[in-house]
Parts: sequence; C-alpha cells; structure tokens
Amino acid sequence: MRTLQRVILPVDQDPDLVTLYVSDQPGKGADSGAAQMKGRRGMTIPSGNRTSFCSYFNAFAAGYWRRWSIVDEIHLRIRLRGSGTVVVYRSDAAAHRMRVKAIPVGVHAGETKQAPVAATIAGKPAKQPKRVKPPVQEFDIALPLKPFLDGGWYWFEIIAGDESIVLEEAEWCAATDRRQGTTSIGITTFNRSKFCVELLAALGDSPEALEVIDEVFVVDQGTDRVEDHPDFVAARAALGGKLRIITQGNLGGSGGFSRAMAETLRSDRSDYVLLLDDDIALAEPESIVRLIAFGDLARTPTIVGGHMFDLLDRPVLHVYGDTVAPYRWWTEAAPNTHLMHNFAHHALAHTHWMHRRADSDFNGWWMCLIPTEVIRKIGLSLPVFIKWDDVEYGLRARKAGFPTVSLPGAGVWHMPWHAKDTATDWQMYFQERNRIITALLHSPYERGGNMIKESLFITIKHALAMQYSTAELMLLAIQDVFKGPSHLHPSMATKVGEIRTLRACFTDADAKGDLDAFPPTRRRPPKRGRATPPVPEGTKGLLRAAAKGAFRQLRPVDKLAKIHPQSVVPYIDQRWWLLTKFDSVLVSSAEGTTVSWYRRDRERFASLIARATRLHAELLRRWPELVKEYQTGIPELVTAEAWQETFDADGAAQR
Repeated sequence: MRTLQRVILPVDQDPDLVTLYVSDQPGKGADSGAAQMKGRRGMTIPSGNRTSFCSYFNAFAAGYWRRWSIVDEIHLRIRLRGSGTVVVYRSDAAAHRMRVKAIPVGVHAGETKQAPVAATIAGKPAKQPKRVKPPVQEFDIALPLKPFLDGGWYWFEIIAGDESIVLEEAEWCAATDRRQGTTSIGITTFNRSKFCVELLAALGDSPEALEVIDEVFVVDQGTDRVEDHPDFVAARAALGGKLRIITQGNLGGSGGFSRAMAETLRSDRSDYVLLLDDDIALAEPESIVRLIAFGDLARTPTIVGGHMFDLLDRPVLHVYGDTVAPYRWWTEAAPNTHLMHNFAHHALAHTHWMHRRADSDFNGWWMCLIPTEVIRKIGLSLPVFIKWDDVEYGLRARKAGFPTVSLPGAGVWHMPWHAKDTATDWQMYFQERNRIITALLHSPYERGGNMIKESLFITIKHALAMQYSTAELMLLAIQDVFKGPSHLHPSMATKVGEIRTLRACFTDADAKGDLDAFPPTRRRPPKRGRATPPVPEGTKGLLRAAAKGAFRQLRPVDKLAKIHPQSVVPYIDQRWWLLTKFDSVLVSSAEGTTVSWYRRDRERFASLIARATRLHAELLRRWPELVKEYQTGIPELVTAEAWQETFDADGAAQR
C-alpha cells in the first residue's frame, strides 16, 4: 500500500496557513478553531466540536488521480483515540457535497468514564478509579475513483462526542506494485543567497522529502554567492552530503535549469528532476513527496507541477493552472479557474470552480517535476535566457505525448506577478522575442493568429505612454527573431549586457530611489476638462483614446515640462491612456521602491511608430519561412550536446 498523501498540519503552526489545512464548517458546534494541533500529523478536537479536513492540503483531489493515474481505488487510513464520529464526504465537478460513510469511534473496555464522586470511607475521601488512556482505533476505508471523471474531491470530518477525540494520523493510500521514484533538485539562483539558503534549510528539515531526493544542484549564476551566506554551512550539513554547488556565468533561468537537467542525466540516478525557483518559500515540503507519488503512478510519463501561492499574502493561491490562448498566443489562467483565490475568505468546500478538474498546458518552473525519460526524449530547455521557456517546454512535451498536470495539494510561495515590473523593464525584450519564437514553433494558426497585431498595438501603447525603452526592446526582439534560431545559444551570455546598454539611453529606464531626486512637479493649469480623465470604455473608447494620444504627439512639448515633471503617477494608476495626457511625469515601480521620469519626445515617437509598423509587416510577411527555419533548427539546439557547448564556452569565459 503506497502513501499518496499524508494528512498534515502547518510547519510551526503558522496561523496564516491554518485555513489551508483545516476548515470550519457552518452550523452549531462547528469550530475547528477550538481544536489543538499536535505536531505535524495530529489534532485534538474537544467534546462537541467538529473539524473538517476539506482543505487545500488535506482533501484528496480525486478528479486528477482518476484522469491521469493508474489508480482506481484509494484507501483512507486513519488512527483515532477517544469517542465521536468520522464522516467521509465527496464532491463532484459541480461541488455538490455528498456523504459517503460515517464511522463511529467508541469507548472501549478498560477506559473508566464515571465521574468522580465525593464518597468517603471512614471519614477519608475514597480513592477515585484511575483513568485509562483510551486505545487507538485504526480504520481503513476503501473509496472508488470511478465517479470522478470530470473532477471532485474526497475529504473527511471529525465530530467529537461526549469527550474529546484525537486524530493521531491519517493518510490517503493506494495499492500498487510500482516502485518509489526519486528525484534530483535543480535550483537556479542569481544574487538571492538568503532566499536560496532558506530553501536549502527547508529541504534539510524534512526527513520525508530527503528520502526521495538523490542530489540537490544549486546553479549559482550571480556575484552574491550562496556559499558566502553565514547560514550556508548549517544548510549544507542538514542535506547530508546531497548538495552540489555549480558556479557558472549568468545564462538566465533557461541556462540554469538546463544545467540541472544535464547534470541529472549525467548522474543517471534519478527518475525525475524537480525545478525550483530561488525566490520561493518551501513552507510545505510534503509537496515534493506528493509530486513524486503522482509521477510514479501516472499512466504515462507526466510533468507534474505545484501551484503558486502568494509570498506576501500566504493564504492566497495565486496561480492554479496555466494555459496558452492559441489565437492571442498569450498565457492565461486555465479555463474555469481564477487567479488570486484567498482561502482565508473562501474555503475549498464553497469554492465551486475548484472542484472541477482544470487541465494545464504547462506549469511554471517555480516548482515543476520533469521525468528524466521526458528530457531524454524531447531535450532540455529552449536557450532563451528567461520567459516562455517553461511554456514552450510544456507545449513541446504535449506534442511528444507527455501531459502536464498542475497538482492540487502541492505548492510553493512565490512573489506575485502584480509585485513585479516585467511588462516595462529589461525583461520585456525576452517576453516579446520568446513569445514570437514559441508561436513560430507551436501556433496552430497560419500566421500566429492575432499575435502580430496585438504585438503592434502593445508597442504603440508603450510609445504613447512615453515608455520608449520598452518599445525599443520590443523592436529589437523582432529584429533578433529575423536572425534565426542560430543566434539563441551565442546570445545567452551577452544579450542582457546589450539590453542594459540600450536602456541607459532612455530617461524612462533611469530609476531612482526617491522622488526628491527629481525636480519638483510643476504644470500649467489645463484650460478645461476633468482633473482625472475617465476610463475608456470598450474597443471604441480605447481607439478614441489612442487617436487622441497620437494626435497629441504632433503638438510641441511644453517647455516647462522639459525641466519639471508635470505630475506624479503611482504604479497602480499608470495606464497608457492616462500617461498620454502629460508631456512629462514621474511613475513609480511595481515594487514601490523606485521612480522614473517619463518625458515626451516627438521625434522618437515618430521613429518608433514607423519602425514598429515596418517590422511587424515584415514579420507577418516572413512568418511561413520563419516557421520552417525555427521548427527545423530548434531540435538541434535543445540537445544535451548543444547545451554542453554553451556551458563549456561559459566556463572558458569565466576562467
């Protein structure tokens, strides 16, 4: 009998995370808050109280196991002490709650229940009978997976009787003759030594996780070395000789993770490689064990990913499942799922959409388990530095017959997308270039669907918003796509430097840490109109706003605006249609730590629009030939041999 999923409680009993493990149920006496946790596996529920384990980490996602695994029946094994009732429930894809079985947990012979009395013998108090600790009762409940084709969960609730009841431990199991798999772990890091050391410490503190880990590769690509952190020695010791630090130049996420893939293949010890971002918090190491259990029992070699929780607001599930919208060629939440779900406000039992199985096209590499068999068949990551490498890999794997499953009950905590500025900073080059390359490789449409038109509109919006450095990076990305796939490996170590040199010429990319670093704001009073322009409504409203913004570019720049910003716009308010109302403005970053001065430039705007139009027209015209060129050339670029040449060249450069 293989354990698929242990019933667990939060590490250090973190109060912010309790709602991910146990859930209150409405009604009289339904108060899991009265229960007391006993370590990681146990809980005491006081008399008259009820605790539900219909929660993210403790309910069993039966729909996913039904669809993707060889398991057709699971067992709930549970050990209890005391008196009360265990009730097993299930749901369907519509979140209907169904009672499956109720099991009484009774008082056994040998336990004295009588209340103490004030009897006396010869004037002395009588000796009270000694209470005997009730024995542990064990239950094994067989539960079929047949009704879960479209989704649904299993869970159980414990109701204490006249006395308290103690959950000693519980787990979801299945009978199987498949062996236990093991994994190597690949962590790519760049100047995040504190995050990385904390991640290593979390791995070392989990005996269950260490049992299934063969080796931990930390690919250190920065100057703030992990080995120099004061807590590194203790973290390394906790891993018991399983840690290997690999130092290389900055080849981005795709270079770091490809190195981990290559080293895992070379060692030839592991069934999987588990890719982890360096800026995550592994608050639930049990997730690693669950990913491997699912991978071991999958019908076919399967990429198994963990979900992403919000590092800044820990009960919030930020990403549940990801897909690629084929016509737009943009990533979005999987159908019938939502971003930023807060379990502190909405429990699993009442989150109807989460009971329906969600199928993903890919899983982000913040936590992603990839079978070595898949790597041997389809190769390593695309050599694209960062952005879209995980997306492309999932799509490439699916073409080869290897699905991706984003598994509920497994996840890490990561910085949320809204706290990052990737849509306007240096990363926009890679976002644009790699989106186009991935579309050339995998788009089902003859010329990429709506992607080219949307790319042109985005470039124009950045130009209208005085984000000239971002627009220039998008045009540079298209120019580099025209170079063909042969430019990808050679540019891995050099492109970031080129991008930084280019951005240094633009004031909108010159971020400073204080508003006082800029001249004070001054603006001539507008002749008329609202102080705050209305939000454009619908397509027509957006087109009118764009036309007005473009017409405004014909006007001379206010001389006063050249030496004084006209206003300060917080990041939350920066919209292209608002920024078109100014000749110069200060705009803060998503992190709230820096601010940049956007200044309108008529000549630069005209040049950007002309070149953007020409390059997008050329991209549309050359699309068929580029599809052939990339689809023919990429397979050779993702081999272990091709990547090894890049690693060797980087090593020589470092020496």
